[in-house]
Amino acid sequence: MQPGPAGNSLQAKVASKLTAHGQTILSFALLLGLWEILVRLLDVKLYILPAPSFVLATLWNKWATIGSAAWQTAQPMLIGFGFAIVVGVLLALMFAVSRWIESIVYPQIVFLQIIPKIAIAPLFMIWFGYGLTSKVLIVFLLSFFPVVVSAVQAFRSVDPDIMDLARVTGASPVRMFWKVQIPHALPTMFTGFKVAAALAATAAVVAEFVSSDRGLGYLLVDYTNRFDTPGVFAAILVLSFMGLALYAAVEAIERVSIPWHVSQRNVGTSVATAT
Repeated sequence: MQPGPAGNSLQAKVASKLTAHGQTILSFALLLGLWEILVRLLDVKLYILPAPSFVLATLWNKWATIGSAAWQTAQPMLIGFGFAIVVGVLLALMFAVSRWIESIVYPQIVFLQIIPKIAIAPLFMIWFGYGLTSKVLIVFLLSFFPVVVSAVQAFRSVDPDIMDLARVTGASPVRMFWKVQIPHALPTMFTGFKVAAALAATAAVVAEFVSSDRGLGYLLVDYTNRFDTPGVFAAILVLSFMGLALYAAVEAIERVSIPWHVSQRNVGTSVATAT
């Protein structure tokens, strides 16, 4: 019995994902293998550049310390990222409703984004201490701007003809918002969410460089001061996986939220066409 169109489409999507993931894993494996070989052949000193195998061994041996630090870093990263999405989308909605509010508030947001966050981090330390609050604020500020920009652009880009058609059919403003504006805006908004997710891990570790006595940022400074280069690489590896996990979570929510969008269908369609 031959599989139907739905079965072919599912098989094409699975094959496409497996191919893409396989190529990614293979490229990383080649890079790590080349790194391992060159370090050993050139006899590079451990404190300058450790081999990947030694980095993994260090991560295994120090996992209790690095894992605990990762949990401390994950808290401000997730909380700040969540606040950035909520506040950013709400502000974008206000700008979409009132151009007057946008003309007053949006330039201030742009100016705030221009200020280097590492420069104002000591102020947060003075005002809020070394605790969670100051780190959450730094993550929020660094992740906030991409969310606002993408959300504003998303609400502005709704096709006026579609809005007029909805009004003609008698749709209420609330129904138009949920059935027309939100679905149309989501693809662009998720672009900003993913950029913010990529920045959240960086913001969390930057905050710990300045105003923390724990977390991966604190460990990175401590290992660097002790010339523990394998420990530095192990901490960076964990931090990278944390950022990647947050990014992947946002992408998974995007696939569930907008499965109808062309960005979620074009890969499977192209593979099916090619086969």
